[in-house]
Amino acid sequence: MSSRPFPEDALSSHYDANQQSDLSDSEQDASLRLSRRRLIKSGAAAALGASSLANALVSLAANNAQGSMQSRLMDSPYGPIRPVADEVTGLELLQLPEGFKYATFSWTGDAMVDAYPAPPGHDGMGVVAVDGDDIILVRNHELSRGGLIVADACYESGEREDGTQASGGNTNLYFSRSQKRLRETRASLSGTMVNCSGGVTPWGTWLSCEETVYDGTSHGGRKHGYVFEVTADASSTSGVPITDMGRFEHEAVAVDPANSYVYLTEDNRNHSPVYRFIPNDDSQQTGALEKGGRLQAARIIGQDNADLLAPALGDRYQVEWVDIDQPDSPPVDDASGPYLQARAKGALSISRGEGIVYSEGMIYIVDTSAGVNEDGVPGQGNGAIWMLNPVSGELTCLFASVDSEVANNPDNVTVSPRGAIVTCEDGGGVEDSFGFGERILGIDPTGNSFIFAKNNIQIDAEQIKAAGKYISPGDYRNREIAGVCFDPAGEFLFFNIQTPGITFAVWGPWQKGPF
Repeated sequence: MSSRPFPEDALSSHYDANQQSDLSDSEQDASLRLSRRRLIKSGAAAALGASSLANALVSLAANNAQGSMQSRLMDSPYGPIRPVADEVTGLELLQLPEGFKYATFSWTGDAMVDAYPAPPGHDGMGVVAVDGDDIILVRNHELSRGGLIVADACYESGEREDGTQASGGNTNLYFSRSQKRLRETRASLSGTMVNCSGGVTPWGTWLSCEETVYDGTSHGGRKHGYVFEVTADASSTSGVPITDMGRFEHEAVAVDPANSYVYLTEDNRNHSPVYRFIPNDDSQQTGALEKGGRLQAARIIGQDNADLLAPALGDRYQVEWVDIDQPDSPPVDDASGPYLQARAKGALSISRGEGIVYSEGMIYIVDTSAGVNEDGVPGQGNGAIWMLNPVSGELTCLFASVDSEVANNPDNVTVSPRGAIVTCEDGGGVEDSFGFGERILGIDPTGNSFIFAKNNIQIDAEQIKAAGKYISPGDYRNREIAGVCFDPAGEFLFFNIQTPGITFAVWGPWQKGPF
């Protein structure tokens, strides 16, 4: 992909539309610091709405302790969905409720500010700052090869002796709030692999997670399986791995702003503890986490090695934490080193840890394959969402999908400014009353789901040419939706469709429902 030529006039117009700010470096730094403070302040204010959700869900769980209720698919408060045309290309790429609009940007192959094409594999993403009119997002690219990213911050550079090369990493997206269009895309981290998801920090950075334990040292490369901090100003990213956060198939992280503790998930079927990292430096400054800390795993009090693979709505447990003495230890067979140490000390495991997010004092954790399959095998189901109270140690199942129509393997997750859990699917598509495709779901305080959006990408060569894009034609409705997040003002919902690699910004009458 990196060698694909672009028409000179297209690149010229791209650069003309994406001029640098006239601010000095010191003024830009001050502006970014201010915008991060605004982001934190806005997030705190928005979280007031989230508290009502947490209270309602705790009440629900208490009332359903005996498992007498089930999560169900309900009608959306936003109304039914239907195909809607993209404001940029005119293509009907999404199904959305009445009154909602969207713009696509930074497709795979689109020119970035450095003239390289935007890499594929759009995955986890978060808003890290608001700088004047710009909403700044950091986006993961879940790549092990191909679509090479070239950034100043590079963990592993060059081709290995076996001909492979670490090609994953991150790009920063500068989205104009007033124009509802992308202003520019910049590479911010390179030389990493399989950057799946991550999480936003309270100080306005993104923690990017490698979902692999690949070891390239025997071929002249480096070990992988780490977390990296990515900054809003791409030139400030260090490319230094936070090794004390463990070497395993990382999925996502969530940071508690009260104490800077970082909560982490591992996506390795039925070998997936829930972790937390206690930093040595809790100053909440860029680079503080690189100074190391203590990795721990959750254990159910009085129940060693609990396998929470098929939870029911309302299940509740009390957890404590055990230390992982060697967080950078290597994997053994199909189990990571941290997992093996955690289990040796009685830690719990969920099926496959995916998205995780902090909101109003609670940590929300997605287990994408919780439940049972048609043969009754646990850890092969349709997914569940847990809520962890980090102060009391209480772990509660808030949502458990009983079939694919209720939820088809939820993955990335966020909490809306109005207090609703929002999750996107990665189960290969589901047929419902609106046809086939992957979806974005809301979870309401009764533990039920509703459909907000649906992947509707079916695109032919003629449409691609007319739109000026570089992807392959095909039916992509079964492809993963990822990176769901809101700007702090609650005006835009952002997300990615991983393949063919498109980022979306949605806006509309949010006040009609809990988003």
